[in-house]
Amino acid sequence: MDDNEIVDLYWKRNEQAIKETNEKYGAYCLKISLNILADMSDSEENVNDTYWQAWSSIPPQRPNSLKAFLAKIARNLALNKYKAAHTKKRLASEFAISLDELDSCTPSKITVEDEVGIGQLSKCISDFLRQQSTDARGVFVCRYFYCESVNDIAVRFGYSHSKIKSMLMRTRERLKSYLKQEGYFEE
Repeated sequence: MDDNEIVDLYWKRNEQAIKETNEKYGAYCLKISLNILADMSDSEENVNDTYWQAWSSIPPQRPNSLKAFLAKIARNLALNKYKAAHTKKRLASEFAISLDELDSCTPSKITVEDEVGIGQLSKCISDFLRQQSTDARGVFVCRYFYCESVNDIAVRFGYSHSKIKSMLMRTRERLKSYLKQEGYFEE
Protein backbone atom coordinates (compact mmCIF):
# COMPACT_ATOMS: atom_id res chain seq x y z
CA MET A 1 0.00 0.00 0.00
CA ASP A 2 1.42 3.40 -0.88
CA ASP A 3 1.68 6.31 1.55
CA ASN A 4 -1.27 8.25 0.11
CA GLU A 5 -3.54 5.25 0.60
CA ILE A 6 -2.33 4.87 4.19
CA VAL A 7 -2.94 8.57 4.88
CA ASP A 8 -6.42 8.21 3.35
CA LEU A 9 -7.10 5.44 5.88
CA TYR A 10 -6.12 7.81 8.69
CA TRP A 11 -8.45 10.46 7.28
CA LYS A 12 -11.28 7.91 7.18
CA ARG A 13 -10.42 6.96 10.81
CA ASN A 14 -9.93 3.38 9.64
CA GLU A 15 -7.84 1.40 12.15
CA GLN A 16 -6.26 -0.48 9.24
CA ALA A 17 -4.05 2.64 8.92
CA ILE A 18 -2.10 1.59 12.01
CA LYS A 19 -1.59 -1.95 10.69
CA GLU A 20 -0.42 -0.66 7.31
CA THR A 21 1.85 1.90 8.97
CA ASN A 22 3.39 -0.80 11.13
CA GLU A 23 3.96 -3.11 8.17
CA LYS A 24 5.60 -0.41 6.08
CA TYR A 25 7.41 1.72 8.68
CA GLY A 26 7.49 -0.28 11.92
CA ALA A 27 11.13 -1.37 11.58
CA TYR A 28 12.12 2.15 10.49
CA CYS A 29 10.50 3.78 13.54
CA LEU A 30 11.96 1.10 15.82
CA LYS A 31 15.48 1.75 14.48
CA ILE A 32 15.16 5.48 15.12
CA SER A 33 13.86 4.80 18.62
CA LEU A 34 16.58 2.24 19.41
CA ASN A 35 19.32 4.58 18.24
CA ILE A 36 18.20 7.13 20.82
CA LEU A 37 16.82 5.03 23.67
CA ALA A 38 19.15 2.00 23.42
CA ASP A 39 16.45 -0.18 24.99
CA MET A 40 14.16 -2.54 23.08
CA SER A 41 11.20 -2.31 25.46
CA ASP A 42 11.28 1.49 25.60
CA SER A 43 11.74 1.63 21.82
CA GLU A 44 8.76 -0.64 21.15
CA GLU A 45 6.66 1.54 23.45
CA ASN A 46 7.93 4.59 21.59
CA VAL A 47 6.83 3.11 18.26
CA ASN A 48 3.34 2.51 19.67
CA ASP A 49 3.29 6.11 20.93
CA THR A 50 4.37 7.21 17.44
CA TYR A 51 1.35 5.45 15.93
CA TRP A 52 -0.94 7.02 18.52
CA GLN A 53 0.41 10.50 17.79
CA ALA A 54 0.07 9.91 14.04
CA TRP A 55 -3.53 8.79 14.62
CA SER A 56 -4.15 11.95 16.66
CA SER A 57 -2.47 14.23 14.11
CA ILE A 58 -3.98 12.90 10.87
CA PRO A 59 -6.39 14.64 10.37
CA PRO A 60 -6.07 17.62 10.54
CA GLN A 61 -2.55 17.31 9.15
CA ARG A 62 -1.96 15.63 5.83
CA PRO A 63 1.77 14.89 5.59
CA ASN A 64 3.47 15.14 2.22
CA SER A 65 5.88 12.41 3.28
CA LEU A 66 4.49 9.83 5.70
CA LYS A 67 7.98 8.41 6.26
CA ALA A 68 9.42 11.79 7.28
CA PHE A 69 6.32 12.57 9.35
CA LEU A 70 6.66 9.31 11.30
CA ALA A 71 10.43 9.77 11.67
CA LYS A 72 9.96 13.19 13.20
CA ILE A 73 7.31 11.92 15.61
CA ALA A 74 9.34 8.84 16.61
CA ARG A 75 12.49 10.90 17.08
CA ASN A 76 10.85 13.65 19.11
CA LEU A 77 9.05 11.17 21.35
CA ALA A 78 12.28 9.22 21.86
CA LEU A 79 14.18 12.41 22.69
CA ASN A 80 11.55 13.32 25.27
CA LYS A 81 11.73 9.83 26.81
CA TYR A 82 15.51 9.96 26.80
CA LYS A 83 15.58 13.34 28.52
CA ALA A 84 13.05 12.22 31.13
CA ALA A 85 14.97 9.04 31.89
CA HIS A 86 18.44 10.60 31.90
CA THR A 87 18.12 14.01 33.49
CA LYS A 88 20.89 13.20 35.98
CA LYS A 89 23.08 10.79 34.03
CA ARG A 90 23.72 10.04 30.39
CA LEU A 91 23.64 6.55 28.98
CA ALA A 92 26.41 5.72 26.53
CA SER A 93 24.00 5.29 23.63
CA GLU A 94 24.63 6.37 20.06
CA PHE A 95 22.41 9.36 20.83
CA ALA A 96 24.56 10.51 23.76
CA ILE A 97 27.77 9.91 21.83
CA SER A 98 26.51 11.83 18.79
CA LEU A 99 25.48 14.78 21.01
CA ASP A 100 28.91 14.81 22.60
CA GLU A 101 30.46 15.01 19.13
CA LEU A 102 28.31 18.04 18.30
CA ASP A 103 29.23 19.87 21.52
CA SER A 104 32.45 21.16 19.99
CA CYS A 105 30.66 22.98 17.18
CA THR A 106 27.66 24.41 19.03
CA PRO A 107 27.73 27.65 20.99
CA SER A 108 28.40 27.21 24.68
CA LYS A 109 25.23 29.07 25.68
CA ILE A 110 23.04 26.82 23.52
CA THR A 111 22.96 23.04 23.81
CA VAL A 112 21.81 20.77 21.04
CA GLU A 113 19.28 19.20 23.44
CA ASP A 114 17.68 22.64 23.96
CA GLU A 115 17.40 23.32 20.25
CA VAL A 116 16.39 19.96 18.76
CA GLY A 117 13.71 20.51 16.15
CA ILE A 118 13.10 24.23 16.93
CA GLY A 119 14.32 27.74 16.44
CA GLN A 120 16.94 29.62 14.55
CA LEU A 121 19.79 27.23 15.25
CA SER A 122 17.88 24.42 13.55
CA LYS A 123 17.21 26.61 10.53
CA CYS A 124 20.83 27.67 10.41
CA ILE A 125 22.03 24.05 10.52
CA SER A 126 19.55 23.13 7.76
CA ASP A 127 20.84 25.99 5.61
CA PHE A 128 24.41 24.82 6.23
CA LEU A 129 23.57 21.22 5.30
CA ARG A 130 21.98 22.29 2.01
CA GLN A 131 25.40 23.67 1.04
CA GLN A 132 27.22 20.38 1.69
CA SER A 133 27.88 17.53 -0.71
CA THR A 134 25.23 14.82 -0.90
CA ASP A 135 27.45 12.30 0.90
CA ALA A 136 28.54 14.72 3.64
CA ARG A 137 24.93 15.77 4.22
CA GLY A 138 23.70 12.16 4.23
CA VAL A 139 26.38 11.00 6.66
CA PHE A 140 25.71 13.97 8.95
CA VAL A 141 21.94 13.36 8.97
CA CYS A 142 22.37 9.62 9.59
CA ARG A 143 24.65 10.34 12.55
CA TYR A 144 22.96 13.33 14.15
CA PHE A 145 19.30 12.99 13.18
CA TYR A 146 18.90 9.22 13.12
CA CYS A 147 21.71 8.70 15.70
CA GLU A 148 23.14 5.78 13.73
CA SER A 149 26.49 4.29 14.70
CA VAL A 150 29.56 5.11 12.63
CA ASN A 151 29.79 1.44 11.65
CA ASP A 152 26.19 1.39 10.35
CA ILE A 153 26.82 4.56 8.35
CA ALA A 154 30.02 3.12 6.88
CA VAL A 155 28.12 0.06 5.68
CA ARG A 156 25.27 2.18 4.28
CA PHE A 157 27.58 4.48 2.30
CA GLY A 158 30.22 1.88 1.43
CA TYR A 159 33.05 3.76 3.12
CA SER A 160 35.51 2.72 5.79
CA HIS A 161 34.87 3.47 9.46
CA SER A 162 37.77 5.93 9.49
CA LYS A 163 36.50 7.76 6.37
CA ILE A 164 33.09 8.27 8.01
CA LYS A 165 34.71 9.57 11.21
CA SER A 166 36.86 11.91 9.13
CA MET A 167 33.85 13.14 7.10
CA LEU A 168 31.93 13.80 10.31
CA MET A 169 34.84 15.66 11.88
CA ARG A 170 35.34 17.86 8.80
CA THR A 171 31.61 18.57 8.53
CA ARG A 172 31.47 19.52 12.23
CA GLU A 173 34.44 21.86 11.73
CA ARG A 174 32.72 23.50 8.74
CA LEU A 175 29.49 23.76 10.75
CA LYS A 176 31.30 25.45 13.61
CA SER A 177 32.87 27.95 11.22
CA TYR A 178 29.48 28.56 9.60
CA LEU A 179 27.81 29.10 12.97
CA LYS A 180 30.55 31.58 13.93
CA GLN A 181 29.84 33.53 10.74
CA GLU A 182 26.14 33.52 11.62
CA GLY A 183 26.88 34.99 15.05
CA TYR A 184 26.26 31.96 17.24
CA PHE A 185 29.68 32.18 18.91
CA GLU A 186 31.14 35.14 20.73
CA GLU A 187 34.62 35.97 19.50
